This record gives sequence, C-alpha cells and structure tokens, in this order.
Amino acid sequence: MSKSLFKKVSIASLIMMSSVFLSRVIGIFREAVIAHIGGATGEVDAYLVAFLIPDILNHIVASGFLSITFIPIFSHYLATNEEEKGWEAFSIILTCFGILLLLIIIIAFIFTPEFIAIIAPGIKEPALQKSAIRMTRIIMPAQFFFFAGGLFMAVQFAKERFFLPALAPLLYNIGIITGGILLGSWLGIEGFSWGVLAGAFVGNFAIQYFGARKVGMRFRLSFNLKHPDFKKYFLLTLPLIIGLTMMFSSEFLFKFFGSFMPRGDLACLNYSFRVMMILAGFFGQAIGMAMYPFMAKLIAENKISESNSLLNNILRLISMVIPFSVLMMVLRHEIILILFQHGKFDAAATELTSQILIFFLIGVFAFSAQTVVVRGYYAMGNTLFPAVFMTVAVLLSIPLYFYAMHIMGARGIALAVSLSAIFQVILLYGLWNKRSKNKESHSVYFFYIKIIVISMVIGVFLEWFKSKALCGIDSGTFAGSIAVLALTGTVFLVLFFMGGYIFKIKEIAEIKNSFVKKIKALFPQ
Repeated sequence: MSKSLFKKVSIASLIMMSSVFLSRVIGIFREAVIAHIGGATGEVDAYLVAFLIPDILNHIVASGFLSITFIPIFSHYLATNEEEKGWEAFSIILTCFGILLLLIIIIAFIFTPEFIAIIAPGIKEPALQKSAIRMTRIIMPAQFFFFAGGLFMAVQFAKERFFLPALAPLLYNIGIITGGILLGSWLGIEGFSWGVLAGAFVGNFAIQYFGARKVGMRFRLSFNLKHPDFKKYFLLTLPLIIGLTMMFSSEFLFKFFGSFMPRGDLACLNYSFRVMMILAGFFGQAIGMAMYPFMAKLIAENKISESNSLLNNILRLISMVIPFSVLMMVLRHEIILILFQHGKFDAAATELTSQILIFFLIGVFAFSAQTVVVRGYYAMGNTLFPAVFMTVAVLLSIPLYFYAMHIMGARGIALAVSLSAIFQVILLYGLWNKRSKNKESHSVYFFYIKIIVISMVIGVFLEWFKSKALCGIDSGTFAGSIAVLALTGTVFLVLFFMGGYIFKIKEIAEIKNSFVKKIKALFPQ
C-alpha cells in the first residue's frame, strides 16, 4: 500500500474515529440522561421497544448500507469522468426507494399495535404497550431522514469529504438529549422520542443535504426503474435487506428476548450494550467507514494483494480493543456507577448492569473486526454471500439465546450476543482469506492470540491490584469510583505500554509515541 494512500486512509480514519468516539461519548451521556429520568424501569423498556419497528424499516431500505452499495456505483462514474450519469443514478434511487419507504412508514403507522404484539411479545402490561405504540409512531418518520441523509453522505464519501457526515451521529444524539431534557418533565420518557425525530432531521438530513449540495449534488424526480444502475443497486441491496446483519440482529434479539425479562432488565441490557459499543465503535466502525472507499478503489484496480495488506493491517490495529475491554471488565462496577447511578437509577440497577457488561465485553473485538471484514466483501461488490452467511449464523444462534436466557437471565442474553458475534467474524474472515488468497492471514491469527494472552495477564493483575491494593477505597461512592478508576487505569497504561515494548508490538509503540507527543505539546517547557 502506497504511503499517500495510507496517509489518506489515516486522515479519513482520524476524522471518523473522532466522530464515532464523540458520538459514543455523547450517546453514553444520552443514556445517562435516560437513566436519570427513567432509571431501569418498564417505561424505559417501552422506549427501547419503540425502536424495533423503525429499525426494521431502516433495514428494509438498507439505510445503513447506502455508503456501501451506492459508493461503488457513484465512484465508477467519477473515475470515468461521467459525473452527470452518477447524479442520474442518485436521483432514481432517492426517488424510487424514498417513495417506497414513505408508503411502508404509512402502513407501519396504521398497524403499529399489531406489529408491537409480534416483535415484543414479552410486553404484556397495557400501559407499557400503549406507551411503546405511541413512541414508535413518533420515531418512525425519522427513517426517511436516515435514508435520504444516507445517500447525501454517500456522495460526500465518494468525493472524499468526511467532515459533515462525521457530524451526523453527534447532532442526532444531541437532538435526543435535548428532547429528553426539555420535554422530560412534561412527557416523561416520550420526550426522548421527539428528540429522536428532531435529531434525525437536523443531523442526518438537513446538514447532509447542505453537504451534498456543496459537492455538486444534482437531483430531479426520476422513476426510471429500467435504468441499469437502479437494477444494479437493487441487486446489491437486496441481500442486505433480506439478510440479518450482526448489529441489527444483535439489537433486535436482545430486545426481543429482553422483553420476557423482569421489567427493567431490558433497560440494563441496553445500558451495558451502549457502554460496550463505545469501544466497538471507536476501534471498528470508524475505521471500517473510513477504510471502505479506499478498499473499494484497490479492488476496482484489481490490486488484491494490497487490499489484503490493508485489511490485515487494520485488523491488527483493531486488536488493541482487547486489552481495553479487559480493563473495562475490571472496572465494570465503577464505570456503571459513575455513568448512571443517579436520579432513578439505583445501586441494584448498577449491580445488574455491571454484571451484564462483562458478557458483552467478551465479544467487543468481534463487533469491531466484523465492521472491517464484511466491507472487504462489499468492496468486491459481493453483498449476497455475507448476507446469506450472517443470516444463517443468526438463525443458528437463536437456540443459544433461548437457553442462555433461561439459564443466566439477562446475563445469558449478553453472552449469546458475544458468542454469536465471535463465531461469525472468525468464520467470515477465514472464508475471505480462502477466497482472496490472503497468505498473511496466519500472522493476524497469531497476533490476536498474543494480544489475548497479554490482556488476560494484565486483567488478572489489575483485578488483584483493585481488590488488594485499593481495598481501602470505598468504590460504592462516586468519588471512590473515580479514584479506583484513575489509579487502576494508570497502572493499566504502564502495563499496556510495557507489554508492547517487551513483545515488540509496533501498534502499541505507535500509540505510545502519539500519546507522548500530545503530552509534550501540552507542556512544551
């Protein structure tokens, strides 16, 4: 991989990593506000259930995959200096799929009560059912903003413009928080639903429309269903619509099975899942989003060896999530207490959420790696195989969810999510290596094993340090938890960098050098 290309990927990754990290941080603040107002109660469970139908609508039009399916089509016209044809394809897809989505939203709005009874059968209380139905209807129109905004972002990505798309998740989360704070005293949890609608309009639609106009967007209503690019887009997208992706299936299944748990357990599952996704988003989603346009370009130029090299290097970098996930396992109670234990969120909810978090963190590296591995297939224009593969894997994992739920309750649901994710990503990467003749994949496997072993050793020591050396600090208080987190985190960084030096892990050395440079910049004297 050339230095100039790697530099472009690095810059794009930095922008998207910053966006995703800030989005996750703001998202955790969002969850903290929800916890403060609603705690771990049935009302919060109803709010979470209200996202199920909108998420299904989002999945039907593959809004989350627009960058993946549309970028190759649009990039081809840019590469051949036929940009006008690219905008023609853009107009057809936005017109046809946009109108289809609006019609589906209307149908779903009418039959919301029936759909809620099917997808959240564990919610039996009439008041909670009514609340879930009302909030679902508020949130549903936001899916059109996600779809149209996704296309606006796709053309910006194709033209290597990342800043405004990076703002989308930030503004979306700010909208949710604002709705909850301003309307919470009047509407309760429902205030967050109105915040979802407002955040989607501003962050994912209005700002992205402006960004698309800046890169030359030309749109006109077009219903040309026979256009070859419409057919190509439909065939690329169909497997994604039919298939069950890891992220969609994980959220759907933990909410579906969580609806059978005692009221409030679903809320605890969601809080711990969001904490885990801070790491997964920072190490996986951001890098995957930034890498994809460059991966697609390499494969379009038939540079398979370079694309494998890029994928392997990215996966090695993503492995750094493992020691950080171990650190979070050790500090699980302190993290949840600091983030959520206030307002209606009590000590009992902290205890359950922190226990669930352990089982989600087991699979965090799989969530991170999957977002990168699957994009290799997408860059080749192959959306069918990963869609079929992941759908089969998800269906096979359903018995695991069922039995784990009955044996371990909410903790079992979290464990099932992690085990399913690990199985999927290992097999998906193995099949990629076979198809692309990735001869260096064995070094990636070995590297992950080495990082896991080092992380386990660090984790054992940190657990001892926390329980013995810090036993005099009361971690049941906010101040005590802050102290334990700071001291344990400092010891972790020392061990982390020491391990990188002893075992000559260049990825850790690069993190250390970047860390040192920033410290020197803060204190130039």
